[in-house]
Order: sequence, then structure tokens, then C-alpha cells
Amino acid sequence: MLWPSAGKLTGGITLNAKITKLRKERDKNCGKISELQARNREIDSQITELENTDIIGLVRSHGLTPEKLAELIRKMQGKPLPTLTNTEETKE
Repeated sequence: MLWPSAGKLTGGITLNAKITKLRKERDKNCGKISELQARNREIDSQITELENTDIIGLVRSHGLTPEKLAELIRKMQGKPLPTLTNTEETKE
């Protein structure tokens, strides 16, 4: 917080009412931001879970055991797949 809470200061001086209003709005926004960040973490977790499920389904649909998958990944690390190029770009 930048300054003490709005209202009467020592010596009977009062702050502008708009300052109080803006501080309340800022506090409210901070609360919303925290809630949205927490929701984004939940969404990220759900996305990761769904991606993992899709990957497992793909692996199983190809009949790979965990051992065969690990072997395939080890082989791919030694020989990365070539990158695909857009044929239209190469024609120009």
C-alpha cells in the first residue's frame, strides 16, 4: 500500500474521497487477479492431465509397451526426425 488507509490523518486532514474509492477498487482487483491465477493453475493441471491421457491412448493404440516406448524414445534422441518443409515455400 502506498499510503496509510484513507480517512482522517493526524491533524484533522482528510484525504480525497476518490483516493479511498480507487484504493478499494485496487484491492478488489488484486483479489480477482489472485482468483484468476489460481483458476489458471487449475486449468493448466487439467490440460496436462488430458494431454497425458491422449499420449497414453496413442501409445496403447500402437501396441507399444512401456519398455518399447522407452526404447523408441532413446533411439529418437540419437537420431532426431528431419524437419518438414512447406513445399509451396520451396517452389518460390
